[in-house]
Amino acid sequence: MYNDMGSAEKRVADFLFSHSGEILPYSITDLASKCDSSEATIVRFSKRLGCAGYQDLKLTLAKEHEKKVIVPTITGQDDCYSIFEKVCNDAYMTLERTKKTLSPEALTRAAAAISAARRVVLIGLGTSASVAEDASNKLLRAGCNSSAYSDTHMQAIAVSQLKRGDCLIGISQSGSSKDIVEAMKNARAHSAFTVSITSREKSPITRHSDVVLLTDTAETRHSTLGLSSHIARLIVIDSLCYKIVYQNSERAFNIEETEEELRSKRIIE
Repeated sequence: MYNDMGSAEKRVADFLFSHSGEILPYSITDLASKCDSSEATIVRFSKRLGCAGYQDLKLTLAKEHEKKVIVPTITGQDDCYSIFEKVCNDAYMTLERTKKTLSPEALTRAAAAISAARRVVLIGLGTSASVAEDASNKLLRAGCNSSAYSDTHMQAIAVSQLKRGDCLIGISQSGSSKDIVEAMKNARAHSAFTVSITSREKSPITRHSDVVLLTDTAETRHSTLGLSSHIARLIVIDSLCYKIVYQNSERAFNIEETEEELRSKRIIE
């Protein structure tokens, strides 16, 4: 969240970074003074991190101090198992942060809109394209009329055919991919419902989204090849699919039939 913070909040973050692992002994007034900020800034900073206020932030930091945290940055000196540990820990921390960042209300709205949509189109580029494809497959098995596109020309064609009652899901880690943002903008112009899955709360894609589903990832060098962000987005998709399937019995019955049909494709020895 650091890049989205104002200068006063960044000073608070910088202070905490430089005193990492310490239990804060300061009152809110003392901390504000040390960070050259205000008490209101400290409260705002605490709430941005998902805490109720400064005291809650202090308790959270105290609990973190008791935990062993493996630094996710991978170096050339790490052996393969150390890298494995860091990848696992990075994924775990990403999911924990996403649980605090993702809005329950937004997730519920997205599930309802997707479930009711006449047609669901998913778009993504790069690693987000594989997330869109996976989501489309799962939604199709859940009884939705879904399709995914990774080619920008095909995305433009698909979006041009959307209308009221349809849903476009745009997946972009940065939230700034020009073609994805333009597609979201055009979908809204056609009165389609738009859902974005991104990690940047104030990114361009959010301005053209009826619902924003925020994941929270701290991408570092190599960033475990984007694995953590990939996992976070896939789990958001899985949550939507489970809700869509189980909110009505007809879909639950259809998915059982689908699974039965797929079992016939397996070789039984």
